[in-house]
Amino acid sequence: MSANRQNFGAETDSPSSSVPETLAKPLQKEAAVPADHSPTVRRRRLGIELRRLREAADYTIEDVAKHLECSGAKVSRSETGKGMLRIRDVRDMLTLYGLTDDDRRDLLLTMAREGQQKGWWTDYDPPAGLEIFIGLEAEAASYRIYHTHLVIGLLQTEDYARALLRAIHVGDTQEEPERLVELRMRRQSILHREQRPLDLWVVIDEAVLRRPIGGKAVMRAQLLHLIKMCELQNVTLQVLPFARGAHAGLDGPFVVMGFPDPTDSDVVSVESSAGSIYLEKPEELRRYTTRFDHLRAAALPTDESVRSIHAVVKELT
Repeated sequence: MSANRQNFGAETDSPSSSVPETLAKPLQKEAAVPADHSPTVRRRRLGIELRRLREAADYTIEDVAKHLECSGAKVSRSETGKGMLRIRDVRDMLTLYGLTDDDRRDLLLTMAREGQQKGWWTDYDPPAGLEIFIGLEAEAASYRIYHTHLVIGLLQTEDYARALLRAIHVGDTQEEPERLVELRMRRQSILHREQRPLDLWVVIDEAVLRRPIGGKAVMRAQLLHLIKMCELQNVTLQVLPFARGAHAGLDGPFVVMGFPDPTDSDVVSVESSAGSIYLEKPEELRRYTTRFDHLRAAALPTDESVRSIHAVVKELT
């Protein structure tokens, strides 16, 4: 793990990344993106730009829906990056909004085409909610994540993931959890990619270490894997001990994703029984960034966290 995080514990310094504005900055011609980037992020960025253009032109969603002869829900979903528009519809919207600059039109149309591509993860046929999450994750530059009861997917061993997914998918065929295990293992490559590996900062509750998913042998191997992953420069892990009592994460797990392009605002993903909820408003981002600051300040320093994991490993021997 990076040296400047080695002894982080009781400090209360704010995170290095700032909270972005609600709307994207005007696009520049140089902002054209490679086609191999996440189509989910392309759709999200296009949606932000379309909303900005619509509001600047003083049109309502209903006005645009009437012009395109579609539902308002379709226009709304396209502006949040959750829906896909035909290239012709995007072209018509740009004309309606009065965008005449050829370079910007071409750039936005390119985004629309890239947004229609399939990400590598679609080969595994993930559930719709998970597909959105992985699409954002694929291009994220940083993760600030807190979890209450499980090792996060990016740090799971194959055996731990298999035991976990088999327990969750009770009643499903054996192929279903195996497919998701393969998907989970492939997702972990973002921690090891040559260019801008994911900057991962994790705070886990002590309960994560104490729940023997898969039995003692599987859990022991998982904990040893956590210790090994802490050696990576781009991975920081802290344990929040039971002794801390009440803390800022008692209402559940969440992750704050940051992106390398300044036109892409951060996203908070909050777990719920119905799936992940995505929050993007500045006040929501500030709330969860502050929560993570409090959690990492309450957690053990990184070196003490590693020692606490070692202690649990000994108990499982």
